[in-house]
Amino acid sequence: MFKILALSFAVLSLTPALAQADSKPLRIGWVRALANAPALIAEKNGYYAQEGLNVELKAFGDGPIVQQALSSGDLDMAYIGAPPVFQWVARGLNSRILAKVNYGQAALIVNANSPVKSVADLRGKKVAGLAKGSGMDLLLRGYVAKELGGLEADKDVDIVSMPAANMNAALERGLVDAAFTWEPFVSSAVLRGSGKVLVDLNRKLPNYPWYVVMAVPRTLAERPDEVVKVLRAHRRAIAFLNLHPAEANQIIAEAFEIAPIKTAAGVTIAPAAIVQEARKRLGWSDKIEPTDLRFIQRLMDYSLSLGLLNRPLTAGQLVDPSWQQRAEQPALVRK
Repeated sequence: MFKILALSFAVLSLTPALAQADSKPLRIGWVRALANAPALIAEKNGYYAQEGLNVELKAFGDGPIVQQALSSGDLDMAYIGAPPVFQWVARGLNSRILAKVNYGQAALIVNANSPVKSVADLRGKKVAGLAKGSGMDLLLRGYVAKELGGLEADKDVDIVSMPAANMNAALERGLVDAAFTWEPFVSSAVLRGSGKVLVDLNRKLPNYPWYVVMAVPRTLAERPDEVVKVLRAHRRAIAFLNLHPAEANQIIAEAFEIAPIKTAAGVTIAPAAIVQEARKRLGWSDKIEPTDLRFIQRLMDYSLSLGLLNRPLTAGQLVDPSWQQRAEQPALVRK
């Protein structure tokens, strides 16, 4: 009889783990960018598992592929830039932004020996940027070129699309006169001594939001408790990033396979030091502030004026703060 009871207790003690293992995984896509580090920290540190979640984290190279996966039902949630979300909504993929991931990350850099002193000096020159219509492209065309430099993209300045990983080499070889890129590529150029920051977006637009946590209505309706748990794990990951920077920097450097760099003076800079440098231009926060809504609205207005959005939208149509409010409530203790 004692053996039977012991076996029963053993089975009962395993039940939560078995239930988690057998449950349908919550598939979360994320754009593999340094600023999206909370997604990998939540997985690496076991925060998803500690919330009782069975999460399948899937990395993607860019937003359009994430959109395809969400549309086809292959993903339930995503860590992605705000611009793709409102572009999808305009095209019929109903989506909701639930929380912020980071602020900052982008900068306009020039060659270390460049005579360019301002954005206006780029008139008649070439600037490397990401794919046309992407969030970074909106910032480059709508804010950096037009508002800061008084330049019309593709008229006063030639914007050349290329992957961010290729921009530093193009800048060093003189193929472009400037590059609008993100971290850790900005820090790599600065620390190597080959490039310098002309415009730090986080100084011009303090704490501007970029990546967000989003979900489609299907997920919100069918798996609401899991969505709230994801947001709790997300918050814990951001707290870890902010409270334990040295440890977090090492995790990020290894996860993103950041290579050490050598300066012109022959000094080798460790990968974690590159991440630390990147923190000068980006940070992490989950809370969506009123200023964030205004920035997202600004991006939507840029997109509409550039003909990249097929109809006007408001930030309030996309952002649903109620999910974050639920995540802020203490979790119920089950007896």
